[in-house]
Amino acid sequence: MSKLSILGGEKTCNNAWPAWPVCDDNERDQLRGVLESGQWWYGEKVAQFERDYAELQGCRFAVSTNSGTTALEIAFRALGVGRGDEVIVPGYTFIATATSVVFAGAKPVFADINPDNLCIDAADVAGKITSRTKAIVPVHFAGHVAAMDELHAIADKHQLILLEDACHSWGGQWKGRGTGSLARCGVFSFQASKNISSAEGGIITTNDERLADCCRSLTNCGRVKGGKWYEHGQVGTNVRLTEFQAAILLGQLEQLPALAARRVRNAALLSRRLAGIDGICPPAPQPALSRRCPLRSKSKRRWPSFPCGCPLYTSHSL
Repeated sequence: MSKLSILGGEKTCNNAWPAWPVCDDNERDQLRGVLESGQWWYGEKVAQFERDYAELQGCRFAVSTNSGTTALEIAFRALGVGRGDEVIVPGYTFIATATSVVFAGAKPVFADINPDNLCIDAADVAGKITSRTKAIVPVHFAGHVAAMDELHAIADKHQLILLEDACHSWGGQWKGRGTGSLARCGVFSFQASKNISSAEGGIITTNDERLADCCRSLTNCGRVKGGKWYEHGQVGTNVRLTEFQAAILLGQLEQLPALAARRVRNAALLSRRLAGIDGICPPAPQPALSRRCPLRSKSKRRWPSFPCGCPLYTSHSL
């Protein structure tokens, strides 16, 4: 190439940029069904998506919210994080991981990351613990899973809460267990740029029924489980998911296995090519990252077998 394309030279690639978001008749049919039903909020689509997503991640309970940010905020409040507490978060993450701590009245404390996978460094976490530390929030960055064994050991030793920010880990598994089930609870995002998207949306996953009930109450104006509509047991807020968002997410779940398989292939190719360039180091393999997660689907599609070192969730454009 004698001249860069930006300066008028020949383009190396003439393909159009991939369209986003990715949708098909699944989403259209789901949306049409909600529109024509007249049940636009707090209905069966939300409940169905919560059940399906909990099953996908191997959790007993899932509580949807209107964003991943509010999912974090609700989770912190339900876990009792508040004024005077410190919460250890990675220095490399989206701002909401830290601002949700501030929103709870606590102080975020930043720990370094592991350059091999861009997740929080457990050794640095251990050095950041003080008498005020209440919780640790590992972020499963770009689909890679933080060092949960080491973090559990630290949390158990100091009697700390462990909460997974799994907003990049839809369908991910660690040693055969779904992300979002590896700690007291986990949170996921379905924001516009995410691999499963409803423009905005989030969810909290947990195996703790009492915690799930508390999160449900906090997201639903403080209403009481099994209580009357205007029975409010605590001060909550309204961050519920709508039926339209849930309809889109149900359609997105149908597409997820096929799209995940494509990302695996493309990311593996990208990693191989990048590895041959001096100064660029693709993420290191994670042998414990299994990601073999079956997805219930009308089309009976199944999840592919994921190469352990493949950055599956790095970008929707892969």
